[in-house]
Amino acid sequence: MSIRLLLDENLSVRLLSALADVYPDSQHVEDVLGRSASDEAIWEHAQRAGLLIVTRDEDFLRLSVWRGAPPKVVWIRNGNSSTRDVAELLRRNQALIEGFLAHDEATFLALG
Repeated sequence: MSIRLLLDENLSVRLLSALADVYPDSQHVEDVLGRSASDEAIWEHAQRAGLLIVTRDEDFLRLSVWRGAPPKVVWIRNGNSSTRDVAELLRRNQALIEGFLAHDEATFLALG
């Protein structure tokens, strides 16, 4: 089973092509929901589509604790890092993300 990401609008759409080999069929919020989609719309889309939300937004962290999973959330904590740095972070932590997805009780994973 491949991991499919939903990249929040605070992350570059260029991450889709940079990570296509390790996270195929991933999506970007702007492509599927448009600009300025509400957190609720993003949450519901990820839940319906079986996607893992990847964001820098702490609001999704709180939603994951409050509502539980699915969807699960990967919170990128490394500030204003480059797209290349975020891609490397997600690539380097692929096994950790796989383990996180397999853990039924875990709702978010902080990386950075």
